[in-house]
Amino acid sequence: MSRPRVLLLLNHARDEVSERLDEVRRTLGDLAEVVLELEADNAPLPTGIEADLAVVLGGDGTLLGQARRLLDLAIPMVGVNFGRLGLLAEFDWTSLVQNAEAVFGGQPIVRERMVLEAAVENERGETVYRGVAINDCVVTAGYPFRMIELLLHIDDDEGPDLTGDGVILSTPIGSTAYNVSAGGPIVHPDLDAIVITPSAAHSLAFRPIVAPGSAVLRAVMIRANPGTTLVLDGNSAVHLAPGQTVTVRRHGQRVKFVGNPSTTYWRTLLDKMRWAAPPNYRDRGR
Repeated sequence: MSRPRVLLLLNHARDEVSERLDEVRRTLGDLAEVVLELEADNAPLPTGIEADLAVVLGGDGTLLGQARRLLDLAIPMVGVNFGRLGLLAEFDWTSLVQNAEAVFGGQPIVRERMVLEAAVENERGETVYRGVAINDCVVTAGYPFRMIELLLHIDDDEGPDLTGDGVILSTPIGSTAYNVSAGGPIVHPDLDAIVITPSAAHSLAFRPIVAPGSAVLRAVMIRANPGTTLVLDGNSAVHLAPGQTVTVRRHGQRVKFVGNPSTTYWRTLLDKMRWAAPPNYRDRGR
């Protein structure tokens, strides 16, 4: 069996990545053919890349950025966590070495995940911005931090009027990020859905809701601040003004991640998110 061709993407801002780089190169050289090594940044990719896997060394943020960067190439990504948490990057370096045969032996577990696309239109209906998000599309109030107002449309139905700090539109894999911090539900990443979670809504009745992945969501800006923005994955941002419309829908492509065969999504929630962890009772376990 031929060795897989690997694109190696490195976040040198992580000290441990630089410290382990020689070891990484040696180990991957024994397992695969490293066809190209690049910095994990936003620079345009060279043309003509032919790779079976992309190994991304960094944290969850690094993997998100490279997922957007590689989206059109549809290369399955192996996320190796050198960051703080590692929810999206399922491997650390030790577990990748331990599962090397499963990952590089020709039959890795490849999980396809939903992607969102966002567009901003002005009052004349002209598209002034387009972008993609792996985790979430967030309309946020911004400076000077007064409440904003927007009208939500879900498909052809006029939805609620939201007054508050904004709204979070999340994919299932993004549901454990900003969404869960704002009180939204955790959604299993195998599901096809978009989570709608208000941010500090000035209402006792506006609760998060899960829409089908086929839904087209529109947020019409009624009142905005000078600093009101649309933020994608906590990274790229564009200013929003009254009269503009943000449209969010499922992207036509899906991002591919290589799964860690030694763990499960539920195990990850328990171990890394401390899902349902009880208080530290003195008599626990007796």
